[in-house]
Amino acid sequence: MNPIATTDRYIEPGRFTKKVFNPLVRQLTRWGLSVKGSRELSVVGRSSGEVRRVVVNLLDVDGDRYLVAPRGNTQWVRNVRAAGRAELRVGRHVDVVAPVELADAEKPAIIREYLRRWKSEVGMFFEGIDENATDDQVLAIAPGFPVFALSPA
Repeated sequence: MNPIATTDRYIEPGRFTKKVFNPLVRQLTRWGLSVKGSRELSVVGRSSGEVRRVVVNLLDVDGDRYLVAPRGNTQWVRNVRAAGRAELRVGRHVDVVAPVELADAEKPAIIREYLRRWKSEVGMFFEGIDENATDDQVLAIAPGFPVFALSPA
């Protein structure tokens, strides 16, 4: 079995990402400067009950909005699953959304578009898959990459 295809796949961010890149993008996003679609995701923690925040890339495809988890089954993914709603913020603008997780069969086009837009930032997490991958190639890795369709809550 390919380890990337497991539903418990998780890649922890490195020190630079945790200490420099994410805080910088988060601050810019809070100031209202979206970096290539960045949003601050706020969701209630499933265990603590406290609001947890993380920077994510909001993907817009033909008017539909999605969140893709390139690092796999992260804490934000687990919290969104449990909470069933979240907030996306850029500057003072806040959208309350109801995320619905997509089935693996629904993911190929979304994952390819995500890679097309952010390959330079997240491509290394997709281990050889790029925006030109076939449906079969994307389906082989799909269980390791949660994708949520977003609708207004």
